[in-house]
Amino acid sequence: MSTHTIQKSPEALAIATHQLRFRWPGQNKSLIFPDIQLQQGEHLFLHGPSGTGKSTLLSILAGMMPPETGSLQMLNQNLGSLKASARNKFRADHMGVIFQQFNLVPYLSALANVALPCRLSARRQRNTQPDTDTAGATLLQQLAIPENLWHRKVTEMSIGQQQRVAAARALIGTPEIILADEPTSALDTDNRDRFLDLLLTLAEQNQCSVVFVSHDRGLASHFHQQLTLGSDT
Repeated sequence: MSTHTIQKSPEALAIATHQLRFRWPGQNKSLIFPDIQLQQGEHLFLHGPSGTGKSTLLSILAGMMPPETGSLQMLNQNLGSLKASARNKFRADHMGVIFQQFNLVPYLSALANVALPCRLSARRQRNTQPDTDTAGATLLQQLAIPENLWHRKVTEMSIGQQQRVAAARALIGTPEIILADEPTSALDTDNRDRFLDLLLTLAEQNQCSVVFVSHDRGLASHFHQQLTLGSDT
């Protein structure tokens, strides 16, 4: 259920889903998701009990898993009509994803991890000013990662620091959509607030849409819309 309902022009929608369902192999019951309409520049807070499919829904929105049924439009692109390789390219060009398990490359430095989307996407690279390394360093600084850690492997960093590196990686290159799965779970209050302020400030500046999954209901007031996945979804 969203906090408000506004009729949107279809051309302005960043995300539009209809009757999405997903069933894991070996499971009899499908996950059934409520419809989403999120305008470009708007932010959605997604919450619900464990097992209701929050991470699954984010993976579907990211194009990493096709839904069993239903339609999925991201930036007016029908992701369901694309092959896996095309969905991967679309994600690299247009989405920043903060995974619950971070998915950092362990043998790369913090700065190299942050810059990785720009190595994979010419579009994201063009969006970094004045260059990729400088933009990555700026994000790490804004997220309070000490400069002496920037060139060290991420495996030498704390869990909270790794989570902030993952956030910086998602933000670099100004993607139109940010999908964040429990991005503040390992952060203390100060770093949580710093991250949230940076995320929403940059999103506002770049007209970026955000889908933010969290168990912390206290963060919901920062978002334009809220959606609850219930135990029957």
